[in-house]
This record gives sequence, C-alpha cells and structure tokens, in this order.
Amino acid sequence: MNAISLYANPSESFTDKISSTEKLLRQVSIDYAPTGGESLPVISQASSLGAEDMIISHLINKLDLNIEIFILNTGQLHLETLDLLNKFQKKSKVNIDIYHPVEKNVVNFVTKNGPKAMYDSIELRKSCCYIRKVEPLFRALQNKKAWITGLRREQSEVRSELTKIDRTDAITKINPLADWTWGDVWHFISTEKIDYNSLHDAFYPSIGCAPCTRAVSAGEDARSGRWWWESKSTKECGLHELNIN
Repeated sequence: MNAISLYANPSESFTDKISSTEKLLRQVSIDYAPTGGESLPVISQASSLGAEDMIISHLINKLDLNIEIFILNTGQLHLETLDLLNKFQKKSKVNIDIYHPVEKNVVNFVTKNGPKAMYDSIELRKSCCYIRKVEPLFRALQNKKAWITGLRREQSEVRSELTKIDRTDAITKINPLADWTWGDVWHFISTEKIDYNSLHDAFYPSIGCAPCTRAVSAGEDARSGRWWWESKSTKECGLHELNIN
C-alpha cells in the first residue's frame, strides 16, 4: 500500500480546481515576466519537494511557464528527499537553483548549542530554522516580486484562512493549491504520474528536516509530524511568517 492508494480521492470540484490553478500560474508567469532591464522572471517557486510542490513544479514544466524554481538544502534533509531532488533535476526542463545555509553560521550554532539543540527550546529550534531555511530564503528571493508555495488551507488551523494571492508583504505570495484537498493532491499525482518523496508512503504527509519530522498516526493533522514535541501554535519554521520589505 502506498500514498496514492491510501489518499487519492478527488473532490467533486477537482476538475475546476485544476483549471483554476493552471489559469493562475499562467497569469502570474505573465504578470511577473522579465521587463525592461531584467533578464530573469521576478517570480520563483519555493519547493520543499513535498507532494504539493511537486505538483506545482510539474505544472510549471508542463505548461512551459517562465517561472524559476528553487530549493533550500538545509544540510539536514532525509536521504529520500535528496534522492527525489536528484531525480527531479534530471527531468526538469526548468533550472533548479539550490540554496544552502552559510556554513560558518551552521558550524557556530552546532558548536555552541550541540547537534540536538532544536529539542532543547523553541528559541533554539527557531534559531536553527533561521540559519538553515529563513536566511537562505531571503537570498533566494532577492530581486523577486512574487513567490509560489504549496500551502493549502487544509494543512493546519494556522493556514485555514489562506488566500490564493497574498499581498501582505512587499513580495507577493502565490498559493495556487490553497483550496485543494489531500485527496486532490494524490489523485493528480496519480493521474499525471508525478514523482514524489517515498517518505509519503511511510505516513509522512509533511516532510522537513530529518531531526524535526516524524510519521503521523491516523487522526493526526498533516502538520503533527513536524516539531511534534512543541504545541500547535509554534509549528512554523518562519518561512511563511516573513515580513519582507
């Protein structure tokens, strides 16, 4: 039994969701295309290589959209995630930019706090996330006016009010799968034969760094396997709490 056989169950409005998603992606690729002195599009997809992000990357490639894709390699990714990254790089028509944390910052943090500091306090865990994910994200988004994520309303209470276009910050966030269900995600992966992280077959709906991700049990929400030792209110790494000016 795998993730497809377990979860692929499209909603009644699934066909409309696909059309809406493709329309939105086409539109933002036009809205944020290079202009004047720009040589590159000012929009990028931030991919964690999770199921949702693989769908968006697939559509960017399939529709030949002028949208860049980048990945944050934190130095703590699962081997399964790195295997998928390697496979994805070989297949993607769009170049995949990889951003790494600043090595000296990682070394200083681990030397001072130890390799398991993320379990000691929320502050240390968020400091680790900042070094490995948030700071590299700032670099990835330099000179960008918009970025695309795989966030969905269904993922957690914190994301339940998610909009498809969020202009809260100076850089616009596009969430094309905001209204998709988990069943929609896996039905699309199945029908389009999209590669996905094998950890999804082992009950990992949300996959981050190896020390901070575990499988979930029946009845738990999709984010419960992330930083499972913390309360629900703290379960964000900071990537989607940015105030980018």
